Formats: sequence, structure tokens, C-alpha cells
Amino acid sequence: GVLLCPITMGLLLQSLFLLLLLLLESCLHRATAFPKGCYPSEEEGLKTFRCSNAQLTEVPRDIPNDTNKLYLDSNQIPFLPRDAFRDLPLLLELDLSHNAIARIESGAFQGLAEHLHSLDLSSNRLVSVSKDTFSNLKAKVNLSNNPWLCDCRLQELIRAVELAADSSGGIVCESSTQEEHIGKAFLQVIAETDLCNVYKKTTDIAMLVTMFGWFAMVISYLVYYVRQNQEDARRHLEYLKSLPSKQRRSEESSTISTVV
Repeated sequence: GVLLCPITMGLLLQSLFLLLLLLLESCLHRATAFPKGCYPSEEEGLKTFRCSNAQLTEVPRDIPNDTNKLYLDSNQIPFLPRDAFRDLPLLLELDLSHNAIARIESGAFQGLAEHLHSLDLSSNRLVSVSKDTFSNLKAKVNLSNNPWLCDCRLQELIRAVELAADSSGGIVCESSTQEEHIGKAFLQVIAETDLCNVYKKTTDIAMLVTMFGWFAMVISYLVYYVRQNQEDARRHLEYLKSLPSKQRRSEESSTISTVV
């Protein structure tokens, strides 16, 4: 009995040592799983994950799923794929500003509608985005400082989202379906012109021009056909007049009988 006690204590100490090693390995693995330049923190009681200026070219995958604030600003992310943030159900703020985002796939923000209240997409390379991209999203969105194409699609997008305070003036027409809008603030443009209505009018005019073209072609063909028949009839009459009278009467009666 005296011998068993040291053996039991040795086994217990060995087990505790192995457990500590496993815990340490787990912590080290979690720490090294984050992309270089990214780190978790806690700010004002909110769990924050910062990847600012980390030279990222895509949205990181190993973001803690209890993150409340995510900073991915000042990187080189070119586009946002579908379900890019689906594992972040508690996300409140998402900063994607100062990237190279030129395309956002439908469903990129899927799963964020419930809690997200701030989305920053300013200073990217967005030219045109479907309004469905932000479907059901209640967050205030910053879309300023992008090279926007001002058209009906952008008008529908702006009317479908809630813009962040003081960001609307930064939505400027880099290009436009109408040259006079280039360089103007987009809200000023749509206050003066309904771009979707202009687009509809342009389409209607194009259809009318096409229909008129076909109509003109048909009329031209009919006029040509009538004139050609008149010319043939005139030639035939001149031919008949040139014949001797007996032969002419024979030809005329033959023509009449053929017509009958």
C-alpha cells in the first residue's frame, strides 16, 4: 500500500502534464490559425477581429464565429464570393473600405441580415451592383468613392439600401448613360432625372424606329411592285400598238381570253 501511493501520484502528475501540453498546443494552434496581420481583441465589450492593412487578397476563412466587429479595410480583396460571411451570425459592423472590390456575387452578405447594422464599401472599384446583392440587409451602407456607372441599375440600388450618414455626396458618376451627368453627385442626378424612365423611353423609341423601318421597307416594296407592273403593262401596250391591225386585234383577243 505504501508503494502504490508514489506510483499513483506519478501517473496523476504525468496525466496533468499531458493535459497541459494539449491545452498549450490547442492555444498555439488557435493563435497561428489567423492570417498574418490579423488578430482578435475586445473593444467596448464587443469581440473584434482586425485584419486592417494585412495584404489580404480574399476574405479570411478562420474568423471567430462570435465576432461582432470585423475590419478588413486597406487590403487587396478583388471580389466578395457567395456566403463570404455566412459563419458570422453575430456580426454588427463590417468594414471593407479601401480594397479593390469590383464584383460582389449574389448572396455574399447572406446570413448577416439579422444583426448587421454597418457596412462600409467605400473606396473600392465598384462600377455596377445589383440591388439584390443587399436583399433583406438592414445595415447602413457606405458606397462612396467608387467609380460608379450612373444608370437605372444604380438608381434601383440606391433606393433599395439605407445609405450611411454623410456618405451620399461621395457617390459620384464616373461614367453615365448620359454624358452630362459625369462628375455629378448621383443623388443630384436622380433628383433631376428618372434614369429608369429615360431608359424605358429610349427602349420605346428604339422599338418605334425599328417598326417604322420595317413599315417603310414594306411600303417601298409595294411601290416598286406596282411601278414594275405598270411598266410591264405599258411596254406590252406599246408592243401591241406596233403590230399590224389584224395581228394586233388577234393579240388583244388572245390577251382578253387569257385574262378571262
